[in-house]
Amino acid sequence: MQGHDIVVIGFSAGGIEPLLQLVADLPSDLPAALFVVHHFPAHSISALPSILTRTADLPVRSARDREPVSPGHIYVGRPDRHLLLMPGLIRLTRGPREHGNRPALDPLFRSAARSYGSRVIGVILSGTLDDGTVGLHAIKSAGGLAVVQDPGQAAYPGMPNSAVEHVEVDHVVSAGEMGALLSRLTREPALPRPALVPDNLDPELDPDQPEPAVVGTAALRRPTLPGIPSTLTCPECGGLLFEEEEAGLLHFRCHVGHAFSEETLMAVQAHALEDALWAAVRALEEKAELGRRLAERAQARGWKKSAARFEHAARDAEEGSSMIRDTLLHGPVRQALETPAEEKESEAERRVAAPRGSGPPGS
Repeated sequence: MQGHDIVVIGFSAGGIEPLLQLVADLPSDLPAALFVVHHFPAHSISALPSILTRTADLPVRSARDREPVSPGHIYVGRPDRHLLLMPGLIRLTRGPREHGNRPALDPLFRSAARSYGSRVIGVILSGTLDDGTVGLHAIKSAGGLAVVQDPGQAAYPGMPNSAVEHVEVDHVVSAGEMGALLSRLTREPALPRPALVPDNLDPELDPDQPEPAVVGTAALRRPTLPGIPSTLTCPECGGLLFEEEEAGLLHFRCHVGHAFSEETLMAVQAHALEDALWAAVRALEEKAELGRRLAERAQARGWKKSAARFEHAARDAEEGSSMIRDTLLHGPVRQALETPAEEKESEAERRVAAPRGSGPPGS
């Protein structure tokens, strides 16, 4: 009987340390392939493969497009590429960003569940917000297993907490226990449930359920909508967002394929609001500067009424700029820019930074 030979791992902030602990505890004869995705800048060069190589007994490499899946290997996602799993094959795509990231956790988890069904183990480590929750739910729906780092021991518990709250997780363990757990689970037989996609069908060619991280704008040609039309627009492309509920979470996706959870969308909107307000500060300061120049020119020519009008406009612009700047830095707008998830992560940072024996937060 087929075992749990596909392990997909995702993390964000604070996840490097538990991942190093996890891979260090895996045996060299592990009968499964591991696939790792984390959030990092699009134009960076990932040092994660070389970092993992120092502690892992398994070979580690950056994933390559269309290479076969080999058990006993660790494959790491590349910057600015979604890491997807097809039957027996790895795919790297520049499909639409999800949760503002490429690579994102959900596409990897979703494609693994679809291609390998009950053979998949999904793992979520430390991270902010809730990327990975919907993907982990897809793994469970396909008969796979869900493993989550104990939120109480995660540097950033946002992603682990979201997974535990919305998915029927099989194991919640510390990073120190995870390697031994995965070693055991990969040797246990998977449920006799077939993969969601036949071995002879590439999911990107499936006309009924195209993979959003592959087809991208091809979704515009689909006869069905990706959910219920909302009143919101996509922060990435400005298109209409469609909403649907998955794993108890509201999930938003546009025609192009950009996807957001409710927390991610709120965080992205907060950043867009801040950018717009700083743009307003810049525009007002430029207006003030122009008003002062025009006032000087008018004064030099003896046009007193025009000079007074320009000076008045410059003062109004300066006052408006100062008011927006002050509220951005200290006032109610600053509070509006803070998302509930960011407040949770701040609490996590304070807990991690607290001296030993100081007790839990609020004690």
